[in-house]
Amino acid sequence: MTTAVVAVVVNWNGGARNLACVRSLVIGGVQPNDIVFVDNGSRDGSLQAVQAAHPDLTYVLNSTNLGFGAASNQGLAVAAQRGAELTLFVNNDVEIDRVMLVRLREELAVKTSAGLAGPRILDRADDRRVWSAGGRVDWRQNLSKLLGQGQADGAAWRTTRTVDYVAGCALLGRTELLTRLGGFDDAYFAYMEDVDLCLRARALGAQTICVGAAMAWHAPSSATGGGYSARRKYMNALNSWRFLRRHAGPLQWLSFLVYDCLSWPFVLVFESLRGRPRAALAKGLGLLHGLFGRRVEASYIADGGSWLWRSAKTP
Repeated sequence: MTTAVVAVVVNWNGGARNLACVRSLVIGGVQPNDIVFVDNGSRDGSLQAVQAAHPDLTYVLNSTNLGFGAASNQGLAVAAQRGAELTLFVNNDVEIDRVMLVRLREELAVKTSAGLAGPRILDRADDRRVWSAGGRVDWRQNLSKLLGQGQADGAAWRTTRTVDYVAGCALLGRTELLTRLGGFDDAYFAYMEDVDLCLRARALGAQTICVGAAMAWHAPSSATGGGYSARRKYMNALNSWRFLRRHAGPLQWLSFLVYDCLSWPFVLVFESLRGRPRAALAKGLGLLHGLFGRRVEASYIADGGSWLWRSAKTP
């Protein structure tokens, strides 16, 4: 028996946001059994809350935190096994609009050269503002840039456009293509794996599109302490090196070294003056670890794994 769409939700201590996410998927047309809820060893009771509210989901339970990429790939394997035409990856801190999935599917049906698609994503804290309308790789700070981030929502962001990537927090892909790609590169653990996936898809001739008429809401980086958190900055900086080694040429390397690495001392001073030195220090540590080939380790990024992130709420 085949199905049209399987949705994959990865949870790691995601709290009550999981319930809103799953509810939006059901309202958005995904059958409960076709929602694969992958839990990465949560200890906050969030898994049990979802199981109580939605016993008919498909559950994959991991005893430890495998990271976003590996857990998402477990969901992709279920989608492929069921013969799903499309696989939707959704962060547990995302809610989708009731017609988002319909509009993404319509665009992929028309644009046969596109293999991956994402919606216009609004900031959950202020839904008058865009969080992402796709992204581009600019090889500067953080290597990439979310289009429209922080700008007022409006007609300019409600068109369909070809982009370098769409955020993995709400990404719909052709299951056959995703399987050919091997899913996300789980060596990233978390962050940059979505950008890498879209660039690898483009190398196979598959475009990535952002469908502005489709919409979702996102509370960014909830599991790791918010948008500018020490854990997030550490992982993003460390994973930049893996991304560069796979995709960059000499000019791209030079751009990153100038705009990201050499600017780090100034970032540290600036963020220290703003009272946020830990995140800047964590970025520097990530750059150092990534340079020497270290990977993100679950035990290291756990609460208390470093003095830089004693807990998810550490600024």
